[in-house]
Amino acid sequence: MKGKKALLLLALLGIAQLTSFARCEENDATEEEEEDGEQEDGEDEDEEEDTDTDAKEENGVLILTDSNFDTFVADKDTVLVEFYAPWCGHCKQFVPEYEKIAQTLKENDPPIPVAKVDATAETALGSRFEVRGYPTFKILKKGQPVDYDGDRSEKAIVAKVKEVAQPDWAPPPEVTMVLTNDNFDEVVNEADIILVEFYAPWCGHCKQLAPEYEKAAKELSRRTPPIPLAKVDATVESEVATRFEVSGYPTLKIFRKGKAFEYNGPREKHGIVDYMIEQAGPPTKHIQAVKQIQEFVKDGDDVIIVGVFADDQDAALELYRNTCNNLREDYKFHHTFSNEIAKYLKASAGQVVMMQPEKFHSKFEPKSYILTIKESTTEAEVKEFIDKHTLPLVGHRKQSNDGKRYTKRPMVVIYYGVDFSYDYRVATQFWRNKVLEVAHDFPEYTFVIADEEDYAEELKALGLSDSGEEVNVGILGDGGKKYSMEPEEFDSDVLREFVMAFKKGKLKAVVKSQPVPKSNKGPVKVVVGKTFEEIVLDKKKDVLIEFYAPWCGHCKQLEPEYNELGKKYKHEKNLVIAKMDSTANDIPNDNYKVEGFPTIYFAPSNNKQNPVKFEGGTRDVESLSKFLKEHATLLSERSKDEL
Repeated sequence: MKGKKALLLLALLGIAQLTSFARCEENDATEEEEEDGEQEDGEDEDEEEDTDTDAKEENGVLILTDSNFDTFVADKDTVLVEFYAPWCGHCKQFVPEYEKIAQTLKENDPPIPVAKVDATAETALGSRFEVRGYPTFKILKKGQPVDYDGDRSEKAIVAKVKEVAQPDWAPPPEVTMVLTNDNFDEVVNEADIILVEFYAPWCGHCKQLAPEYEKAAKELSRRTPPIPLAKVDATVESEVATRFEVSGYPTLKIFRKGKAFEYNGPREKHGIVDYMIEQAGPPTKHIQAVKQIQEFVKDGDDVIIVGVFADDQDAALELYRNTCNNLREDYKFHHTFSNEIAKYLKASAGQVVMMQPEKFHSKFEPKSYILTIKESTTEAEVKEFIDKHTLPLVGHRKQSNDGKRYTKRPMVVIYYGVDFSYDYRVATQFWRNKVLEVAHDFPEYTFVIADEEDYAEELKALGLSDSGEEVNVGILGDGGKKYSMEPEEFDSDVLREFVMAFKKGKLKAVVKSQPVPKSNKGPVKVVVGKTFEEIVLDKKKDVLIEFYAPWCGHCKQLEPEYNELGKKYKHEKNLVIAKMDSTANDIPNDNYKVEGFPTIYFAPSNNKQNPVKFEGGTRDVESLSKFLKEHATLLSERSKDEL
């Protein structure tokens, strides 16, 4: 009986082993199938990678990328490409129209491909084709881009693409004239007005300007009369470049009958066009009635300048016009041939009259100033006369005139609710009259009134935002220094005492500053408003200083490189590597201008008022070290050898 049970047990164990073996085989088979499946999937991925350079299509429009662009256009005669941004409203609105264009050109014989590039994702293409706005359209003819600046309509774009697609099509010649040493004088001397660009072929800024300059040249050539644009390769035509003191690229100058004037306008198509149209107009406006002068005096807000002449052939008028051309961006000029106006102005032919609007008249100033133009009078003398009498004794400083009229320092600023409208003029003049009583005793300073709301930030920087006074006073001094008058009831005597204290050097400048660091022994010294002069302007040391903002991404990227630079020169006793948080500290010196972050200056020991700005180079240890070597005055031989 026991033997039978043993045999039965062995039989059951055998069956279990067979079942287990069978399951193992099934699992192995399943794993092999899965591995085979993974291999097949991998092969599919390889196939997809192989076709990654193929352009996908979306509603008839091909999608091009950094990786497939060149391969796609290589064998195409003509391709229309739109560079867009997914968030751009104009791009979204144009999608249906662009798809119609794609369908129309697909039916052309031969078909012309229509494509699009997301310039925010395909950044290499966006940079390569200098895309600065969305949407931007380019027609590629045998791989070379042709700008499209026409209407954004199916009809206009299709017509232009078909034109470029013609076998005999060639790009039109440049409208911009090419000037050389040989033809420069002939062209420029004959032109009533011409804009000339002095460029260098290798200059990056010149390359950026080139397409905008040519577009402006095309538009201005269609004007009546046309305004010509020209260019000079200053690296080749050095004689002309030297004559006009070209020291950087690109340099733009306006010429009127051969006489050069500075170009201070924009550097993109529309800006150039608008600026040159304005420049082509007369620099001085002809006035014929006394009533016009009276209106200027009654309602004006700026200095009134009128040239009085016998007639249009008066020799003095030519000198006046030349001066006006040089200053036309800063003033509005007028001239007259009227005896009636001359009598009203108490002037005679050949004289220039300057006067202030009625609201700026005072008992301390003459109502007008007169310059007589003689044969010996120069443009510089006329300009000097205008500069001298531009401002009233106490003017009205505003955001709109601050940059042109009120740049001279020291400037005494009286802040209150300035309003020259009818209802508030009396109150405004009440305080201004008190300022006049002091201003006429200090002709070396500029005195102005300014609305406290317009200059709220300036008041805050002076520490006067919460003074509680109706009238506050500050002095903006040389080198970016500023001084505030202790809040107290305003009067002429109080103002006089404050200005006199400034004149005697008894006032302490107001400086926004973080606390002075208790320990400042790191490789990069921390500068705050209170220590700027002590560290940066130390005449015994060269100083490299970075002005940064804590939130600035570029500043954060620079930080490890800058710290490494500090470590590299830590042994240099006469060289300081420093940094300053410009958002939390005043820079008490106007020569260290910061318009973006990071900004890096080198302050040489022997010329602290003329720091050298680090521009154009890569912000790394190597480039900054090279910059230091070029400008350092106290670097040890060891450091020079290392460089």
